[in-house]
Amino acid sequence: MTNPVVTELLQRSNELGADPRNTNYAGGNTSAAGTDTDPVTGQPVQLLWVKGSGGDLGTLTEPGLAVLRLDRLRALVDVYPGVDREDEMVAAFDYCLHGRGGAAPSIDTAMHGLVRAAHVDHLHPDSGIALATAADGEELTRRCFGDRVVWAPWRRPGFQLGLDIAAVAEANPQAIGAVLGGHGITAWADTSEQCRANSLEIIRTAESFLAEHGKADPFGARLPEFEPLPEAERRERAAALMPLLRGLASTDKPQVGHLTDADVVLDFLASAEHPRLAALGTSCPDHFLRTKVRPMVLDLPPTAPLEQVTARLRELHEAYRADYAGYYERHADADSPAMRGADPAIVLLPGVGMVSFGANKQTARVAGEFYVNAINVMRGAESVSTYAPIDEVEKFRIEYWALEEAKLARMPKPKPLASRVALVTGAASGIGKAIAERLAVEGACVVVADLDLAKAQAAAAGIGSTDVAVGVAADVSDAAAVAAAFRDAVLAFGGVDLVVNNAGLSVSKPLLETTERDWDLQHDVMAKGSFLVSREAARVMVEQGLGGDVVYISSKNSVFAGPNNIAYSAVKADQAHQVRLLAAELGEHGIRVNGINPDGVVRGSGIFAGGWGAQRAAVYGVPEEELGAYYAQRTLLKREVLPEHVADAVFALTGGELTRTTGLHVPVDSGVAAAFLR
Repeated sequence: MTNPVVTELLQRSNELGADPRNTNYAGGNTSAAGTDTDPVTGQPVQLLWVKGSGGDLGTLTEPGLAVLRLDRLRALVDVYPGVDREDEMVAAFDYCLHGRGGAAPSIDTAMHGLVRAAHVDHLHPDSGIALATAADGEELTRRCFGDRVVWAPWRRPGFQLGLDIAAVAEANPQAIGAVLGGHGITAWADTSEQCRANSLEIIRTAESFLAEHGKADPFGARLPEFEPLPEAERRERAAALMPLLRGLASTDKPQVGHLTDADVVLDFLASAEHPRLAALGTSCPDHFLRTKVRPMVLDLPPTAPLEQVTARLRELHEAYRADYAGYYERHADADSPAMRGADPAIVLLPGVGMVSFGANKQTARVAGEFYVNAINVMRGAESVSTYAPIDEVEKFRIEYWALEEAKLARMPKPKPLASRVALVTGAASGIGKAIAERLAVEGACVVVADLDLAKAQAAAAGIGSTDVAVGVAADVSDAAAVAAAFRDAVLAFGGVDLVVNNAGLSVSKPLLETTERDWDLQHDVMAKGSFLVSREAARVMVEQGLGGDVVYISSKNSVFAGPNNIAYSAVKADQAHQVRLLAAELGEHGIRVNGINPDGVVRGSGIFAGGWGAQRAAVYGVPEEELGAYYAQRTLLKREVLPEHVADAVFALTGGELTRTTGLHVPVDSGVAAAFLR
């Protein structure tokens, strides 16, 4: 049975975390102290429940809490070795844990345990950080709150900060909380409801103060040449630039991209002070751990010629990497972790928006959300004062903190297709759907492309959130529609790395009954369609410079001469040779092209369900419901082929074990001797 104290804590945490004005994703901590029964002694014991490392307040559940003995946690004060060795105290938290399970205690645990209040919130609201990062933040805090909220100078998160806040709370019994210089806010109270009310009072009071006292144009005059493009135009420009940007941002390790073109970003970039403010970087530790110390900023208007913009982005990227390496070298010492990478996490494009990058879509999206928070903070600070984030050396101490490095080391090993973006045609059903699902399971971001948009979106929703899969319309026989599908893919994930030409259909007829329409339809969808998809894929992949994979779902019929199947078999032979031709042409770009030759995939197949099954059953003289078994019995293995077996083959070709293989056709037919490749 859940302790009532925990129930109240989770409710408060979820309510606070649901509103982005209160705190950012995975930012902040909440805690509650209370009594429970020690299962060993049967006696009451004082415990502290606090949000664990890496959790998110809005979605926090009981397993996400660290549970500690309050007496043992507070006893650590007596053995604290001083600020120079405060990192050692994190390991000491483990000796204060109560029971098994629960989350790992975060670096902020000391603040929650040492403040003499039953309930403590530590949050990162934009309004609070605006005061915390203002040049005269201490005076502004006094003007805003009087003595109801006190100022605490910047201190890196840790045990000493916990001691500082505890001392502030004890010295100011009238106070409900504190503004933490350069960081955020903390509130406390004796009840959960009052603590929540205190947190919201601090946040809303700061918002009102900034609105009442702030100037109307904190970012300076407008820059007419940097005004936002109309939505359709800026998304067209973003789609043209994102593959290049993704390639640049992946110089050290592969990244996924996310586009944010919200008004808050576009307005910031159309203002005169944006270059100065962007160069100052973010301040709150949660911000720059996600966004890096500062963004890369394009200094050309959105109407500049595309060739000029791409050339300038390459120059800026080279300069950014050199600057970041200099930042690392200025502050690193013998004990610092190795530099994790010098590429930007945030790229600002005036008139177009912001592209953020991360190891997966969620990380990239959240990085963008954090920079939006940073823009809001800058606006608030500049409206009443001057934005003055913490010093660069302090940023480095947090970014390359040994504790942060240990946290990264504890993260699960990436899945084989992590950070890769896959587009699968004909993926709303059958073989294509099985392929899309398998690629997502293996870590890829998946674009489900299908002629029927509603079905594509439904299939994508069945795979996961839009951080994992999106559905797009794709008539593969139409060049404009194919280009639009890839544009949607680029806007969703930053680019494309893996393309599966799966869209297909078939009409089974003897030669004399095969019409020109039958022939043209099948060649338009599979021969022409594969060509159009591969051509568009190559454009994106070459621009990215990251290599890639193109896989054709051909057929056993590409090499097997079966009866009454002239149009389908001919077009499959066309696809099979496209594999060889493109493997030879695209190899210099690191793009591998391979094919899969399935046979007899009856169950779950959209083609067979659409009339092909009945036609082939009639050819072979068997009931349609027995066609799969018939195909299986004519194979060497006597086993039926299912869509997931084709998906297995796609993963085998693209999952990282066959990095030196291109131009290969893999039979997935349970063994059809007449279709052996020669």
